[in-house]
Amino acid sequence: MNSSLIIKLGGAILNDNFAIKNFFNILSSYLQLHNRDVLIVHGGGKLIDQMMKKLGFKIHKINGLRQTLREHINIITGVLAGTVNKTILSYAKQTNINAIGLCLSDGNSINVKQFNEELGYVGLAEPGSDVFLKQILSNKFLPIISSIGITDSGELMNVNADLAAAALAKTLNANLLLLSDVSAILNGKGQRITSINNIEAETLIQQGIITNGMIVKVRAALDVACSLGRPIDIASWQQISQLELLFQGVSIGTRVFHTN
Repeated sequence: MNSSLIIKLGGAILNDNFAIKNFFNILSSYLQLHNRDVLIVHGGGKLIDQMMKKLGFKIHKINGLRQTLREHINIITGVLAGTVNKTILSYAKQTNINAIGLCLSDGNSINVKQFNEELGYVGLAEPGSDVFLKQILSNKFLPIISSIGITDSGELMNVNADLAAAALAKTLNANLLLLSDVSAILNGKGQRITSINNIEAETLIQQGIITNGMIVKVRAALDVACSLGRPIDIASWQQISQLELLFQGVSIGTRVFHTN
């Protein structure tokens, strides 16, 4: 349990004051009892959608990833690295968590390059340097990291938060918890799958049972599980009463494994 824990926070919780306050209350209690480094990585898709619609921009996704045009990237950066990041930081502050707001490229923690031309200003995240984040963690700060990255040539990139969290987990050799609106990976009958491996997951993807953004999430989890040789948890922030168990390593959603 001494290894760092990266929590990817996403979904409607970023729009739900009551839920995010409860999340930080539970996290604060956990941190008071456990001497453990925790990092939060967040997206903000629903808030981006609201802003894009307000400005009259079309929303287009390709294989679960948001197409980001040049005229979109400054807006998305403002939402994620600005409003969402500092709002999450404010909740941490209310629960006496000593947090700091960052983006993926601070301290070269993540290396980012363009995913492909079709997606536009969407970044591919790869492990970077652990020096800066370890320094931050050693001083007992909790990093809250937006999924905005910067390429070596200085271009801002919108990075899928699940993929960003996966790259950070590999950078820090950390445990990874992917929290979203969905309680678990579900089978064709809508029932929770308690554990799944790469072979089973790819079968469900081919069958069209795992779709859209969940494909990205599952493949991110499998990538880390393969690289680090440890299972990854996908669960919901909505199960508030069980969150502390989740922080302690108890699976309440789906545990993702990689088999050779």
